[in-house]
Amino acid sequence: MSDFDDMLAREDAFGAGKKPGEQQSVEWLMERVGYCTASRFKDVMDYQKSGKPGAKRTGYMWELVIERITGKPSQHYASVAMQHGTQYEPMARMAYEARTGAIVTETGFRKHQTIAWVGGSPDGVIEPSGGWEGKCPFNSANHLACWLSGMPEEHIPQIQGLIWLHGSDWWDFTSFDPRMPPDFALYVQRIPKDVPYIEKLSTEIDRFLDEVQEQVTALHRIAAEQEVTA
Repeated sequence: MSDFDDMLAREDAFGAGKKPGEQQSVEWLMERVGYCTASRFKDVMDYQKSGKPGAKRTGYMWELVIERITGKPSQHYASVAMQHGTQYEPMARMAYEARTGAIVTETGFRKHQTIAWVGGSPDGVIEPSGGWEGKCPFNSANHLACWLSGMPEEHIPQIQGLIWLHGSDWWDFTSFDPRMPPDFALYVQRIPKDVPYIEKLSTEIDRFLDEVQEQVTALHRIAAEQEVTA
């Protein structure tokens, strides 16, 4: 059994117990192989104060290189916090729809229309020009912090990236914690489209994808040279 087959066999593995085509299903995982995805845009933007790439950016670059070489998704396991988020996301969606009257449409993986190897999986889109991203923090302190300080900055790349991918005007960020009293269970914040930020983000993603492809090309070239000399 390969490492990938072993991953799928684990009960806590991504894809386990999911319907075909559903987010985090095996089909969804395979569709994203080698792609720079919205949930990881924050890693693309990770730089040290010196201007050098940060550890998260470098690690993500190699993750995509490996995926493109092997044709298989990286091994990720669902932590307790991730399982918590997945469990309560449907409840968060219903709470949001009840609060706002909006209709959230669940979708699969969305690829950028003109840029190869870029995509994202929104929690939901809202016609005609919006979307929804629901977070269900395992730590209640993180949920209450949203009430005091707004959406954490770490989510900006993902939210603005989804707006970019879908050509939307806004995206609603929510934090949901069913353990809180009703008045504090659902935090909603509308995030407008930030054109300057999206331009910066798209430039960084282009640079990042070039770096990924350079490594893939170099590895294939070296492998071909070894075959010739063998």
